[in-house]
Amino acid sequence: MTQASPSVRATGRRPAAAAPSRPARGALSGRPRPLSPLLFCAPFVALFVAMYIAPILYAAYNSLFTVRRSGLGLTAPTEVFAPLDNYVRAVHDGSFTASLGRVALFGVVQVPLMLAVALVLALLIDSKSARGRGFFRLTSFIPYAIPGVSAALVWSFMYSSTSSPLNRLLEPFSVTIPFFDDDIVLWSVANIVTWSWAGYNMIIIYAALQSIPAEVLEAARMDGASALRIAWSIKIPAVRGALVLTTVFSIIGSAQLFNEPTVLQPVSGGSISSAFTPLMSAQSAVAAGNYPYAAAQSVLLAVAVGLVSLIFFKLTRRGDQA
Repeated sequence: MTQASPSVRATGRRPAAAAPSRPARGALSGRPRPLSPLLFCAPFVALFVAMYIAPILYAAYNSLFTVRRSGLGLTAPTEVFAPLDNYVRAVHDGSFTASLGRVALFGVVQVPLMLAVALVLALLIDSKSARGRGFFRLTSFIPYAIPGVSAALVWSFMYSSTSSPLNRLLEPFSVTIPFFDDDIVLWSVANIVTWSWAGYNMIIIYAALQSIPAEVLEAARMDGASALRIAWSIKIPAVRGALVLTTVFSIIGSAQLFNEPTVLQPVSGGSISSAFTPLMSAQSAVAAGNYPYAAAQSVLLAVAVGLVSLIFFKLTRRGDQA
């Protein structure tokens, strides 16, 4: 026989058994987890699909049709399903392929130059001996705050053959810059883009510089490293992610070049054609009522930009692994 515990013998009552722990709500019922986190993401997903995914899919779908017109043009044009016709036409369109090459050259030269200027500005403002950092950050960022169309209008006055103050300053030296010459006009546009976007990229790089621990920089100074050595060996490697980000943004921006050459076109004397960039070429197709052909050009441009960005990411990742 088992003996009762002393408390049972004294009171004649057994203590109440401990209540079993209650399982978590929904643990035994098999209910799915709450959907509230997904509901918080729903507005963003809806806007992303409506503003980005849907237009891309519609453009890809629309590019599969071809506009056909009668011989005399007396009847309304009709759209015929021909999946490859617009793409074949775009590949053999000399104006469109030339615009792709022009933008590629623009990106190869202008993007590294602009990012180099942005990096130098960020390093100068971040230097220990810098004074008036807030003023220089603001003045560097102001060109980005000016709308691109307005900036192009101002620069069109600066480039004008009759009123250019730049050429007037160079008159005593018998030097005249033909800003709208066929061989120079692309770099005139690049100058406007660099002026507008260098400050924006500088802010991104400068923000990355602020994340470098002060102890690391102070230790380098105590070891006798010069400001140039600290910038080259510590600061620039630390902002590598920001440089990759700004490079990708700049590649995409170069492919979307439209405002500046469009504003300069009326005063360019014919050096900027209606197909100067891929977007201008697509806009010309829209103006002509050939929406499927414009959609095909846009799809080809998007694919080209995606491939370039992917290759760039692969190269930068390979550099990280090495």
